[in-house]
Amino acid sequence: MENTKLGKQLVLDELFDLTLYRELRKTAGGETAVLLDELIPIEERHFRFWQDFFKVAGAELGKARRFKLSMVVLFCRVFRGAGVSLILEAIEINGVKKYLRVWEMYKDEPLGKAVREILDDELRHEDAIVSDKIKRQVHPERIRDVFLGLNDGLVEILGTLSGFFAAFHSVSAVLGAVSTVAIAGAFSMAAGAFVAISSEREVEATEKGKKKFMSGETDETKTSHPLASALVVGISYLFGAAIPILPVFFGAENIWLSLLVSGAVIIGVSYLLAFLSGMEVKRRIAMNLVIIGLAVAVTWLIGILARDYFGINV
Repeated sequence: MENTKLGKQLVLDELFDLTLYRELRKTAGGETAVLLDELIPIEERHFRFWQDFFKVAGAELGKARRFKLSMVVLFCRVFRGAGVSLILEAIEINGVKKYLRVWEMYKDEPLGKAVREILDDELRHEDAIVSDKIKRQVHPERIRDVFLGLNDGLVEILGTLSGFFAAFHSVSAVLGAVSTVAIAGAFSMAAGAFVAISSEREVEATEKGKKKFMSGETDETKTSHPLASALVVGISYLFGAAIPILPVFFGAENIWLSLLVSGAVIIGVSYLLAFLSGMEVKRRIAMNLVIIGLAVAVTWLIGILARDYFGINV
């Protein structure tokens, strides 16, 4: 039963990837088009292999996978070459996890040799093609930083907003206080990113110098500029912070509308981050929703304590 379920999942995943590559190829140009032209025949071969291997016929994408496909295509349309690179990298991460699971199941069986051949193609050939092309694109890490900053700003400011609503009677006081926290938080996040990446670049420079001295080799790998990364993190944090603030700005007098809007956005962001990082989607969404729930509950209690026991009355 487990093998049948795994087989169907693998076939549908390969069909999803193949359909995605074909869809992106319709509007792709330059190096992205060349990359997709190399990947599509490989994916067609893999799709047929897994269909034959697990005896799965007539595979079709369901509504959920088609919706996911449309969202991924939209993401690639918006972020263009860098977005395509990031999605391909994510597909590789998710693929490696699945294929290693298959190898563990079949490595000691007669079919192990056939599985090894296709996995070697998956984990070496396809990965080499993707990795080589990704290095020539805009840093995919930059887009990942956008969504991580967005996530942090949304969760932190939603929790802060909850505490202020519990402590303050005036909506204008809540709005002023939470806006101040959002701006301070954006500067703090940007400064943290700047310091972290600056330190990372110093360590990398030392390692490159050591490698050049020992072997004469030079490493041309490009790393993010600290100031550019700091700006990306700070701005994305502000966008995330604006999501729970805007309902209040437009007239909401309690936390509920901000909570509803933020919850919907966080589910979407969590889904994307899970896809990009290779984490299980349901686990990532549940984790973020639990974090939001705890943040709102704890800050609400702190706000109540501040109002009732410390005499705050604004």
